[in-house]
Amino acid sequence: MRKTGIRRSLLAAGVVLIMGIITACGGSSSSSSGSGKISADTAGTLRVLMEGVPDTDIVKGLLADFNKDFPKIDVQIEPIAYDQIRDKLVASFQASKPTYDIAIIDNPWVGDFARAGFLKPLDDLVNSTEGYDYEDFSAPLRSIGEVDGKIYGIPFYNYGLGLIYRTDLFTEARLSEPASLDDLEAAAKKLNSGLRSGIAMQPQRGYKAFEEWGNYLFAAGGSVYGSDGKVNLSTPEAKKALETYIAMFKSSAPKNSLNWAFDEALRAVSSDKAAMMVSYNWMLPTLNKVGGSAGALAGKFKLATMPGGKQVLGSWDWAIPANSKVSDAAWAFISWLTSKAGETARVSAGGAPVRTSVFSDSAVSNTGGGADYYATVAKILGNSEPMCLGSNCDEMINAVGTELNAAIAGKKSVDAALRDATTKANKIQSK
Repeated sequence: MRKTGIRRSLLAAGVVLIMGIITACGGSSSSSSGSGKISADTAGTLRVLMEGVPDTDIVKGLLADFNKDFPKIDVQIEPIAYDQIRDKLVASFQASKPTYDIAIIDNPWVGDFARAGFLKPLDDLVNSTEGYDYEDFSAPLRSIGEVDGKIYGIPFYNYGLGLIYRTDLFTEARLSEPASLDDLEAAAKKLNSGLRSGIAMQPQRGYKAFEEWGNYLFAAGGSVYGSDGKVNLSTPEAKKALETYIAMFKSSAPKNSLNWAFDEALRAVSSDKAAMMVSYNWMLPTLNKVGGSAGALAGKFKLATMPGGKQVLGSWDWAIPANSKVSDAAWAFISWLTSKAGETARVSAGGAPVRTSVFSDSAVSNTGGGADYYATVAKILGNSEPMCLGSNCDEMINAVGTELNAAIAGKKSVDAALRDATTKANKIQSK
């Protein structure tokens, strides 16, 4: 998921990495595409391109434990800015001698990369790894990494959205968590005052507008795709969602926020300028952290599912390039890190969860946001959907988001924007 302006330094800052949790993370008896068996003797150098964010630091912090089990595998992580990742990966995929031996794939790229033959199918590796339990990954997250019935990506971390709100303000206003779009609109109006806006919104043209509005679409009972598998946003549900979004933006969002994205909305909420925001689930521990960005407001925020219970989902996946020369070592690392024990260690250190079993793990629930927070994240991951499936997702998402922003800005009618978004999206995806 494209995270314009996001730098997740807020998420894991100050968190002490939890070492020693992993003792046997799978892979030691698994098969692979190369020599067949992965063992402590499996060897190779793995060059990995990752975004320069705290999630990468968490993985780096677990490498010493990985090397206790696989001392002959050298993992070399290269941190880089998000905007450079895709081009560098594609160049490596097309090279006779790849630069990178493991790929981390943003969810809009999965379909393109798999169908281009850039990625190795992982089904045999998954099925032959004893105790790996692929079904333990959240079903919506699993579906993102699967293309044409084959597994190409293993979930790394989630970008599931939810509603973050101020509990003290809700109590004062005698509000309950919104159960419908109408409830959300009413709550935003009631919380709107001269001191703060009812909700900080992110209608920035392109990705952010679609990402946020997609949650309103689901809350209205709509979907991005019709029964024929094609994009269809010319529906009563989509119209209701966009009309409600625009009405809330006009009545309850901060003034002059038409170009706002994640960073601006977060600053508004954390500085007492807005009472709510639709954001990534893992922002809650950040906002509630004592001494963190929210200052004296820490502890006053809560995470809820979106009204109706369904929300937009993004993710990053681990993948093995088809031209990798060390796929045995690559799977040893991926299966170790994404095993149940690996998940416990990574999430306890501040990473975003992807396995369902981690939510009942006391080593996790006693850290970060606490048991209530992880219970809500479990609901979010259990009922969510990406904005796009298939090919050319980056282009499609930006095209739809551009049309939505035009309607929010008053440059197009709701009907025209949704009609044009549908037409452009299907044209892009049919290329």
